[in-house]
Amino acid sequence: MSENTAEKKLLTVSASPHRRTQDTTRGIMLDVIIAMIPALVLSVVLFGFDSLKLVLVSVAFSVLFEWLCRKVMKRDNTIGDLSAIVTGILLAFNLPSTMPLYMVIIGDAVAIIVVKQFFGGIGQNFVNPALVGRIVLMMSFPTYTNNFAEPFAWKIDKIDAVSGATPLALFAGNYSHDAAVSVMNSSELPGLSQMFFGIRAGCLGETCAAALIVGALYLFIRKVISPTIPLCYIGTVAVIMLIRGGGSLSFTAYQVMAGGLLLGAIFMATDYTTSPMSFKGKVIYAVGCGIITSLIRIFGSLPEGVSFSIILMNILVPHIERLTHSRPFGAVKEKKEKKEKEATA
Repeated sequence: MSENTAEKKLLTVSASPHRRTQDTTRGIMLDVIIAMIPALVLSVVLFGFDSLKLVLVSVAFSVLFEWLCRKVMKRDNTIGDLSAIVTGILLAFNLPSTMPLYMVIIGDAVAIIVVKQFFGGIGQNFVNPALVGRIVLMMSFPTYTNNFAEPFAWKIDKIDAVSGATPLALFAGNYSHDAAVSVMNSSELPGLSQMFFGIRAGCLGETCAAALIVGALYLFIRKVISPTIPLCYIGTVAVIMLIRGGGSLSFTAYQVMAGGLLLGAIFMATDYTTSPMSFKGKVIYAVGCGIITSLIRIFGSLPEGVSFSIILMNILVPHIERLTHSRPFGAVKEKKEKKEKEATA
């Protein structure tokens, strides 16, 4: 018997998982980047090349900070997995095109160094890095993070003179039935078709609902993400706003397409590291995101609640996992075991 044949007949014992897949972190991140391209292209069309410059700077410094951290911490270099590029794009997508570049770099440093690398790198962070970077910038530089350019304002020489309010800013504090109707009848509010194609003020990646839906369909087809979290998250917000709006479908449509709901539900709430693995866990997690988002919009002082809702639910994920994980076949609950021991004693 040859040596190769003998090796083939050996029984190999190894730790789980035993099922192998061809998927890699790099491949998954590449799919996410491809899914974000439609939103990136539309952001350049709507807000000019300042959008592209902002995204490129964010990506470049995210990669640089990751490389430096891994070097200083004497860990294997991980910039090849493309996760830093995804973080850089997502952070830029959550900012207006008018954002000063040095502030974007601060956000990148928080996202990559503090949230990601301080906790061990990809797979170890317990909250979404891009969202924390965005929240830090929003709390530190509120004037700049709320300076939204109107679409096609880049054709005008002085872009600062053409800033506008987002649809959610118009609804802020106006969630009673009469007030909401007044806002929807206002000439300041874009039409639903404009909302769908992104012809409105807002952050780079959140304005065009059509581009985000195309990206979501790509990720569903590629099986990079499950539809469970996006559909449950968006559906929860839609149901709550339908009730709050007295059954108004127009009001509900505005609440679904306005702000960062679609961007957050598709690209950030579905992050593998910070979301549950089980189906029940995903549903609980997504419904929780939807409830918190709706409560912040209706009762909070901020017009938007997506970033905070996802971060809060990220923190609860370990508890959700513990409560929803599947029990091994034949396992008995601890309390039941104690009662049986006491009965036989």
